[in-house]
Amino acid sequence: MVYSPLRMNRVLRPIVFFYQIGSRINNFLFDHRLRRTRRIPIPVVSVGNLAFGGSEKTPLVMHLISFFKEHKMNPALITRGYKGKWEKSGGILSDGKKAYGTWRESGDEAFMVWRNFPDIGIFTGRNRLHSCHKARQAGFSPLILDDGFQHRQLYRDLDIVLFHRDARIALREPVSSLHRAHIILEKETGRSSALNGSDHLSSYGQNFSYTVINKGFFSYPDRSRISNDRLNGKRLLAVCGIARPERFFSLLKKEGLNLSLSLAFPDHHTYPLSTINKITTAAQKKKADGILTTEKDVFKLNGICKASKIPLYYNKIDLKIEDGFYRELHFLTKNT
Repeated sequence: MVYSPLRMNRVLRPIVFFYQIGSRINNFLFDHRLRRTRRIPIPVVSVGNLAFGGSEKTPLVMHLISFFKEHKMNPALITRGYKGKWEKSGGILSDGKKAYGTWRESGDEAFMVWRNFPDIGIFTGRNRLHSCHKARQAGFSPLILDDGFQHRQLYRDLDIVLFHRDARIALREPVSSLHRAHIILEKETGRSSALNGSDHLSSYGQNFSYTVINKGFFSYPDRSRISNDRLNGKRLLAVCGIARPERFFSLLKKEGLNLSLSLAFPDHHTYPLSTINKITTAAQKKKADGILTTEKDVFKLNGICKASKIPLYYNKIDLKIEDGFYRELHFLTKNT
């Protein structure tokens, strides 16, 4: 399957148009106090963006969880659980002691977070306010609100927005909406200096730059770390179902890996048996020495391990953020 940013933009265009209209109406209602914002008596940190997908929100969520845990805090993730069975009804993936579902119930991103932090609370569902109350009753604080910038019904003590200067990315809201953000994290592109563009991002909140770093490659299901040397020279089939697959493929090429074929599927793809068979057949035809995927996809590809003897690998990413960003978080560690 060939990924085409132009084709995806054409598909998204009518969705973006109607979403932006709805967003403007929603913002008008909140700006003029015609809709009410509700407050939870514990700190809420929102991670959001202006774009439709592909802006490193989940890596930032995990970055924040690590920060709060290092400061002896007990954070919980509040997430919609997009495309999970609990998205409408709500559910608890983890109470910090055990898991009560799989990625099929919670959604893939929430499950990926749980695999990294099984001792935190993870509450899913559209009713984020209800999830916050449950998290508070369970003793968690602070609460990290995933994809929360447009969810204005819930008050947040800190609004963090990821921003990327890429004309191909469809926006949910105009750039001027960033006036609501407390912190803007702009992705370094290497083509121009961050935070010095013509749109004057520095006039909105605190501004810091970030870069995406590769934390390494790992085997599945044992999660053991694999050195780049062990992958170099191998014929690899790259597979992913994320919003911006070209970023994943570019990262692999940057690491010097030999990709025999790259297959991209829709974001949050569930990898039914038909897809597993397609990947397995392609790997066999290319005589691949291994299949390489993302951390978000790997547990959904468990069928690959059963359907073939081809090794399955995945990579983990993290964010490197300017030091000043962490100083902005310290007020939360003192008031919790």
